[in-house]
Amino acid sequence: MSEKSSCKKTMIGGQAVIEGVMMKSATTMATCCRDEFGEIKTEVIRLAPPEKKHRFFAFPFVRGVVNLVSSLVLGTKTLMRSAEVYGETEKPNAFETWLSEKLKIDAMSVISFVSVLLGVVFAVGLFIFAPQYIRILIETIIGGGFTFNILERNLIEGGVKVLIFISYLLLVGLIKDVRRTFMYHGAEHKTISCYEKGLPLTPENAMKCSRLHSRCGTTFTFIVVIVSIIIFAVFEALLGNFGIKFDKIVRVLIKIAMLPFIAGVSYEILRLLAKTENKFFLIFKAPGFLLQKITTKEPTVDMLEVAISAFNKVLLYDEDKALKEEIFFKKEKCCDLASKVIKKFSENGIDESDAKWLVSINAGVSKSTVLSCEDFLNEATCKKIYADALSRINGTPLWYVLGDTEFYGYKIKVNKNVLIPRPETENLVEKALPFINKESKVLDLCTGSGAISVAVNKQKNCKVIGADISKKALNVAKENAKINGADVEFICSDMFSKINGKFDIIISNPPYIKESDLKSLQKEVKKEPKSALDGGKDGLKFYRIIKENYKNYLAEGGRLFLEFGYDQAKDIKNIFGENTIIHKDLEGLDRIAEIIN
Repeated sequence: MSEKSSCKKTMIGGQAVIEGVMMKSATTMATCCRDEFGEIKTEVIRLAPPEKKHRFFAFPFVRGVVNLVSSLVLGTKTLMRSAEVYGETEKPNAFETWLSEKLKIDAMSVISFVSVLLGVVFAVGLFIFAPQYIRILIETIIGGGFTFNILERNLIEGGVKVLIFISYLLLVGLIKDVRRTFMYHGAEHKTISCYEKGLPLTPENAMKCSRLHSRCGTTFTFIVVIVSIIIFAVFEALLGNFGIKFDKIVRVLIKIAMLPFIAGVSYEILRLLAKTENKFFLIFKAPGFLLQKITTKEPTVDMLEVAISAFNKVLLYDEDKALKEEIFFKKEKCCDLASKVIKKFSENGIDESDAKWLVSINAGVSKSTVLSCEDFLNEATCKKIYADALSRINGTPLWYVLGDTEFYGYKIKVNKNVLIPRPETENLVEKALPFINKESKVLDLCTGSGAISVAVNKQKNCKVIGADISKKALNVAKENAKINGADVEFICSDMFSKINGKFDIIISNPPYIKESDLKSLQKEVKKEPKSALDGGKDGLKFYRIIKENYKNYLAEGGRLFLEFGYDQAKDIKNIFGENTIIHKDLEGLDRIAEIIN
């Protein structure tokens, strides 16, 4: 690279995946892949920032081991996710289904763990066991009790490791799909080189840049081999001076035990080499660059588009911390998607029922069948479900997420401007309806979403006036009346201030939460309008206002129906008198007051 490139260094690194590229900074990981239709799909995940990690993990030599392990895990998962996007995943087998449904374990996580474990076992066998036994075989062929000295042993075993590694790369490079992955590897390097040269990130500019880079994992692997030769030779020589010798099994075990230390040292060397452009250090970089000639191939323009897209996503998300994560979307079975949402909700302490409702309503299937329905949901539906699930996890109440709920059999739109109707409020309507007929005149005080007004009008076809102090709430109430074809008059009024005339029935579900209890409410309830919850210091502010005024607006023989908190029955009787009739809700709690004028 030229001297110009050194002025724009970046620590963003990457990995080639199936038909795509993953780019990663300290706090963001973005993966872009082309699906089977040629469209670029993107997934962006926020990573824990360095300051939130334990300081120990940032120490030199330790950070190399941490990065190696995390790269193995993240890399494997990303590889599998890219396979899903490209449509190369198979139908879950019976065992995977059992893991998901019975043990609530994600089969993909198990597969990722097993893949990493098998990869490590394979690497140990290929690069530790095999070189040692090949060296022993050479000594046996020479015969006569011949053995190599310590340095010769480690040099021969190191040379065998290099030969095995190069042979492996050359062989897998003959596979068409692996060769395409090597091409995406080249696209990843060219993109980073283009950025570091200060050039605009376009496929045309990137194509002119080098596909070799100092921080490549291929170079790291070569450094590990060299460092392991030196460190183990020194270690073996030092112990040999004390008369300590290893048999072949102990030798292998010690090499395995020293791998973390070797990885840590190798990582620090890689960082140092990547920071300098001094030509003297080129001799140390050259072997890694030669290996990259094998693991990277010249990419096509469309491959560079994918790599640049991933790189730009990382830059964008690192700059704007408010951006939300993105996720790959593809057609999924309803049951599979429901299982994923349930698992995610469980991890965040959210009831399984919310997940089923969310999938049920978006997918258009019954709540009871979401886990058994094998119909494929289109990409748009999957995207909507994932977006809604994320919103719910972030604390938004389920019915705000979905946009509407059901009240007394009627569809009621809800948003942040209105309280979400509760089942106990349906009990309030249930108690009032027997006293209402077509000729009745009803006042719904503190109407909010208009749910009570709509239910009463639709059930009895009577005159209903809904009153509320919030203009935004009244806009929602009017929309709900229109949606349900209800004939309701809505008035903006601070309690009775703009109300005229007498009513046969007054119904109200006023705010009744104590001021001191507002902070301890569930985070979902806190998302609802405070004005619809805050009942003043003792939660009874609005009941006292109603007590002072209701007789001026309630016809002789008329009835007042009020909903109140489960522990407020005694207070309500003290306010409205001993003749107040208290009704219980479906859970057997005192909840509704009936007062006869």
